[in-house]
Amino acid sequence: MSAQALTAEEQVRANFYALLARLFYAPPDRELLDTLSAADEIAAEGGNQAFALAWRDLTRAAAATDPETAREEYEEAFVGTGKAQVSLYTAAHMTRGASHNPLVEIRGFLAMHGLGRMESAHEPEDHVAAVCDVMRHLVSEGDAAAQRAFFLAFIQPAAASLCDAIDECPRVSFYRAVAFFARRFFEIEHVAFDME
Repeated sequence: MSAQALTAEEQVRANFYALLARLFYAPPDRELLDTLSAADEIAAEGGNQAFALAWRDLTRAAAATDPETAREEYEEAFVGTGKAQVSLYTAAHMTRGASHNPLVEIRGFLAMHGLGRMESAHEPEDHVAAVCDVMRHLVSEGDAAAQRAFFLAFIQPAAASLCDAIDECPRVSFYRAVAFFARRFFEIEHVAFDME
């Protein structure tokens, strides 16, 4: 399925994954903050009211944030000096057995699907921005089975722990809204994949 053949719902899903990948890869610039703050509200349908509220909160947080504040938050929470307060690597948020190595498994999955890290990329493949970008790609390709397998293996086991860690991080405001939105989006995805 090409990007042109995506349904409106699938394009929105791909866009949300792209947004999360961008926000977790680097702090937002002025253009992204302005775009988010001007975004339309999401109509709450069925059980999606919490998701609509999370989107509203994210757009409001973007309107109240300047790029320098967002950069300081990002660096303090995710970069830091020495050890970051919150790891953006999904493997750090998964319960692992002795033979379980999420990074090796992600690399295996990517190789099996003809994907891999670009040479210019410095982050390992289990960075949350990278896994969101892989999901964006899989949604754009229309490969439902690969989406489900990747999400349940590499996003769902880490999502709650990652969002909890960001929420508990002191002196973050904008990224608390990002984490809240990410949590609600991943919950909807999990329910949808469980229904398949």
